[in-house]
Amino acid sequence: MKNLESQIGHLPAGASVSVTCSPAKGQQATLDLTARLQDLGHKAVPHISARLVEDAGSVKRIAEFCRRQSVKEVFLVAGDASSPVGPYDGVVAFLRDFLDTDHGVDRIGVTAYPDGHGLIDSLTLHEALHAKQSLLAGAGVRGFASTQMCFDVGKWRTWATAERAAGFTLPLHIGVPGVIDRVKLVTMGVRLGIGASLRYVQKNGSVLGRLFSPTGYDPNALIDPLSKQADELNIEGIHLFTFNNIEATAKWQQRALAKLGEESVSG
Repeated sequence: MKNLESQIGHLPAGASVSVTCSPAKGQQATLDLTARLQDLGHKAVPHISARLVEDAGSVKRIAEFCRRQSVKEVFLVAGDASSPVGPYDGVVAFLRDFLDTDHGVDRIGVTAYPDGHGLIDSLTLHEALHAKQSLLAGAGVRGFASTQMCFDVGKWRTWATAERAAGFTLPLHIGVPGVIDRVKLVTMGVRLGIGASLRYVQKNGSVLGRLFSPTGYDPNALIDPLSKQADELNIEGIHLFTFNNIEATAKWQQRALAKLGEESVSG
């Protein structure tokens, strides 16, 4: 985003930083920023957009980049391009070819959609998720699934419970907006295709009240209810969508960790 330069200095030292990929800027811009963040001492996790990969040769070049830059984790998305530039319409085919390269990556993240997808039916999403897990297991590469933003905690819990019952075992990361104002949160939510969850929030005033205190949106409103089932559902971590509001989100993170430390000592 345009405010990248002003926000990059607010990243906590050694942070795990997800580097998104947009059709407008292309895959190379993601790789360039990944290399820069790595040089600054962060653990950069590039998003690889399958629909922006031209051919098998490009897959090998991305793998070579990961090995050369000592990138140990990548996150795979189909991407927002209206049509694929090459043979990869989705992640499964790309992942199959990527795993055949000498990539040097230790862990690969994939997307998950508890709130559904505007263009893909739920059965296809389910089958793709399990296909990715199977490919990772066959290659002996660790993986995880990071979910889209979902404001309906009950829907997230129901989805996760059903996937676990169906044999999905990869660790889950809860996709949660960082510190962001109400208007931007709703606007970005619509752009990202999570309208069903937003409509749920808008129809339920109590949910809106929990998400937005008088001082603004608090990520804990979504994190706390799910944390109670972290062990049961194998919830490993949190993915914070900052929308480049890094300074405010980092301050919230520091306060949250400090409070957690205080509770641990007192407990």
